[in-house]
Amino acid sequence: MDFGTYRTLLVEQRDEALVVTINQPASMNALAAAVVEDLHALTGVLADLGTDANWPVRGIIITGAGEKAFVAGANIVEMNLMGPQEALAYGKRMHEVTLRLEALPVPVIAAVNGFALGGGCELAMACDFLYASANASFGQPEVNLGLVPGFGGSVRLQQRVGIGMARELIYTGRRIKSAEALRIGLVNRILEDNAALLEAALATVAEIASKAPTAVANVKQAINEIAGLDVVAGLEAEARSFVKAFATEDSVVGRAAFVAKSAPEFPGR
Repeated sequence: MDFGTYRTLLVEQRDEALVVTINQPASMNALAAAVVEDLHALTGVLADLGTDANWPVRGIIITGAGEKAFVAGANIVEMNLMGPQEALAYGKRMHEVTLRLEALPVPVIAAVNGFALGGGCELAMACDFLYASANASFGQPEVNLGLVPGFGGSVRLQQRVGIGMARELIYTGRRIKSAEALRIGLVNRILEDNAALLEAALATVAEIASKAPTAVANVKQAINEIAGLDVVAGLEAEARSFVKAFATEDSVVGRAAFVAKSAPEFPGR
């Protein structure tokens, strides 16, 4: 499938995965307006594919070009020329990108190969989970500029690491290395280098691709819904998700294969 051509992104299908590389290494892949617009266009193409399980890929990997950065942050030179309303529009554009990533029916993995600061950390946190190279670093340094997170950091960081740790990181603007990010639950895995990082992400997409497509899409939607609910409301949402899954052909095939002690061949319906 043609996912489009972009000035600032490299988009390549590799088996079951779509690898999206932010390709602006000279600026350490900063989220300039052109990058934001390309991400917005690409996520629009992906959103138009719908939210059911009939997708041309089974996972998306987002990474950065070069050896230094995933995304070093927003483009501060551009931001310095903005007024408040222009800055608001810039932030809301990235909100649309991140919300679209969360709504996709396939997992999105951030392969963080260096700096993931400010907007870079916020983009990574909009992915389902994060893998990092050993030299990666994370932070929300906006207070150093008299600013606050504008691409979702105030919301998603506390969901990832808890409100106390999120407050400390945002109030101080502190930068943390990948080992600390793993300890506090921001990162799922650390890989030795960028090559191992991408291979691990591809392997995880391949592993997920062997599972029922409808179940993966269903449970991603359910987890996102449950994240903001109390226990009772969360259990009700889980029950709705369970019933929806039970009624799929994938579930019929999966249960029958288990009983027959055979490998299931999921139809994706």
